Amino acid sequence: MSYEWDEKPDLNITPLVDIMLVLMAILMVTAPTIIYEENITLPKGSKTRTLQKVKSIEISMDRKGVIRFMKKRFDKLSFPDGFLLQTQSLDKSIPVYIRADERLAYKDVMFLLKTVKEAGFGKVSLVTDG
Repeated sequence: MSYEWDEKPDLNITPLVDIMLVLMAILMVTAPTIIYEENITLPKGSKTRTLQKVKSIEISMDRKGVIRFMKKRFDKLSFPDGFLLQTQSLDKSIPVYIRADERLAYKDVMFLLKTVKEAGFGKVSLVTDG
């Protein structure tokens, strides 16, 4: 058996690459589940302030077209005038919530929206179950 000094051996790095890829896959799977806990001392806040409840207006309309607003009942013809008279002294930035029966026609709900918008209220929302 003769050995030549000028020969360079071939390195087989395939097993090394396989092991490194497996270790990298394990790291990638386990890294997102690691939770780091750090002790944080939060500053003391002032507890003297209390939150104010935001005043809002609620209008409801049942399937027969009866509109209820501020414990009063209106029909579709008298609602616009009654609503304007009742809300003259109110701030127009107050949110208005409209609850309408799902069986109402689209035009009836749009009538309520239009009346509230014409009175000057900008924050008008329809309330749903979901």
